[in-house]
Amino acid sequence: MSFQCEHLSKSFALRGGFVQALEDITFRVGEREFVSIVGPSGCGKSTLLKLIAGLLRPSAGSVVLTAASDDERPASALVFQEHGLFPWMTVLENVAFGLEARGVGRAERHERAMAFIASVGLAPFAHAFPHQLSVGMRQRVGIGRAFVTDPRLLLLDEPLGSLDAQTRFLLQEELLKLWTRSRSAVVYVTHDIEEAVLLGDRVLVLTGRPGRIQGEITVPLGRPRKLEYAVDERVSAIKWQIWGMLEEEARRSLALASREPLPAEEGAVP
Repeated sequence: MSFQCEHLSKSFALRGGFVQALEDITFRVGEREFVSIVGPSGCGKSTLLKLIAGLLRPSAGSVVLTAASDDERPASALVFQEHGLFPWMTVLENVAFGLEARGVGRAERHERAMAFIASVGLAPFAHAFPHQLSVGMRQRVGIGRAFVTDPRLLLLDEPLGSLDAQTRFLLQEELLKLWTRSRSAVVYVTHDIEEAVLLGDRVLVLTGRPGRIQGEITVPLGRPRKLEYAVDERVSAIKWQIWGMLEEEARRSLALASREPLPAEEGAVP
C-alpha cells in the first residue's frame, strides 16, 4: 500500500475564530516504506496522523490511499504514546481485540495473538492485566495489537515517548523486527531526532504553527537496520542537519516560555 497527502490543511473552529493546525502538507509514502516525522510540540504531528487515519476530515486537500484490489487487510492502525489498552482485558485479549473486531474466530485470533505476544517477550504475561505490567511492557502490548491485524498502513504517534532510555532502545529493536516481518507501510512520529533517523527510510521535518514540512531527508543506511548505526558519522551528520531546521523555532519557543510569569507559591505574599 502507498498513500499521498496532497496540499493537506486542517483548521479547528474556536469561539470567535479558528486556529490553523496544518497548512499545505504534501508528501508520499511508498509501499512498505518507513517514514519518520520529527518536529516540536504543537506543530500538528498528531493531527496529521489522525487525518491520514481518517479520524479527522481535512479543511483542504486530500489523503489518497492506493492498495491492490484484492488486499483485504485493514487500511490502517494507529498507536498512541498512551498505548490505550483496555484495563479489564488480559494481554492476550487486548492483542486479539482487533482480530475479534474483524470477525476472526476465537481459536485463530488467540493463536495469532500469542505468536505476537511471544515475539515481544511477553508470553509469561499473556493472562496478566495491564495494571500488572510495567510501562514498557504495556507499550509492547499496544504495538503487538497494532501489528497482529497486519494493517496496510501503521501510524505510530510517539509510541516510545514515555519510556526510559534503556527500555526505549530495546523496543526500537523489537519494533524494527516486527516491521521487517510485516507488510505495512509506517509513518512514525517522534520528538527524538536520533530515533527518527535510526528507524526511518526518510525523515520529514515539520515545523511552525500552522505546521508545514520544512525539509525531507533520505537516510542512507541499509536494511536490516542496526541500532549500532547510532555512532555512524552519517547519522550524526543527519541529526545536525535536522537540528539546523528545528533550532530557530526551538529557541523561540524557549524564549516565549521564559517570559511567562511563574505561578505564585501557595501562601506566598503577592
